[in-house]
Amino acid sequence: MIPGPIEFTPEVMRAMGMPTTSHVAPNFINIFGEAIELLRQVFLSPTGQPFIMAGSGTLAMDMAAANLIEEGDGVLVVNTGYFSDRFARIAERYGARVAEVRASVVGDVPSVAEVEAALKSGSFKLMTLTHVDTSTAVSVDVKKLAKIARAYGVLTAVDGVCSVGGEELRQDEWEVDIALTASQKAIGVPPGLALLVAGPRAIDAFKRRKSPVRNFYADWNEWLPIMKAYEERKPSYFGTPAVNLVWALNVSLKQILEEGMEKRVERHRVISRAFKEAMTSLDLKQVPLSNEKSATTLSGVYYPDGTDSSLLKLIGEAGVIVAGGLHPQIKDRYFRVGHMGGVNNSDILATIGAIETALSRSGCKFEKGKGLQAAAMILE
Repeated sequence: MIPGPIEFTPEVMRAMGMPTTSHVAPNFINIFGEAIELLRQVFLSPTGQPFIMAGSGTLAMDMAAANLIEEGDGVLVVNTGYFSDRFARIAERYGARVAEVRASVVGDVPSVAEVEAALKSGSFKLMTLTHVDTSTAVSVDVKKLAKIARAYGVLTAVDGVCSVGGEELRQDEWEVDIALTASQKAIGVPPGLALLVAGPRAIDAFKRRKSPVRNFYADWNEWLPIMKAYEERKPSYFGTPAVNLVWALNVSLKQILEEGMEKRVERHRVISRAFKEAMTSLDLKQVPLSNEKSATTLSGVYYPDGTDSSLLKLIGEAGVIVAGGLHPQIKDRYFRVGHMGGVNNSDILATIGAIETALSRSGCKFEKGKGLQAAAMILE
């Protein structure tokens, strides 16, 4: 129950175990082309250009920055944690003038008014948003922020590594220019794929750049013809794709769309609310300052007074693996629970039960079963 890599369905794992074909074999070309088409449906971006790359979520962030940023471009980073910091560093690497709107405290998010004031005060080409920061379990209002950026003529890039496939994200409707993710989280495929969908304005800005892209591997000049060829079911080559991962991606995307995007998002919301209500009933404080600022794909929970990271071992001994802290300011004070992808009600109840068992073994005083009861009321 960590926030990635998550548990994967048996069908996805069977696809991973298939004999590895050539990347120009007719059956693989068809699978790759299908995956590109299916990504548009998952990102809700019929006008977008998908990219499926061998790499991690950081590569997807790198690709967004490398292709859109030129020396001296202004970039506004809406900063909510560890991975927002990473986007700022990547932008600086490509010569951007980076300004940041930071949350006042860990667990908070900058207000819409603060972001608009920052956009007013400077000249920006791009604004980056971390939809869900995996270090803090907070989420930002992508819909409102993207609308403001569009009003100021600024492109929006959304790091959806911990959101796409679990949180609501309507790329075209919300006028998000770039949305990106990685395979190992709510998309439900083992690590190794960077996934990005670029909207028409992003592609246009890329085509109008005056300097060469400063990253050879991530250059859209190289990859656009490849993606277009695969979608047209034609062989092509620039770099060898992760063949088995693409097979698995095709399977997972079909499972996601069979469930339906609205139903999938709602399922994540219900499971998240059940887990968070359980933690509240056990008097465990959470990192996000309010429910409105909380992610639905994971939760960040502070250790109760008198306990520390040794609680993780006890939770593990009760049969569930959760993750330690990541944000440097509070790293040793909290733990993280991922509840995304194929996670179901039984998984959540088992996790809450393991946490209650660990709390009891740590000597914490609480009403046993209260967390389970609180969750069950929501899940029934």
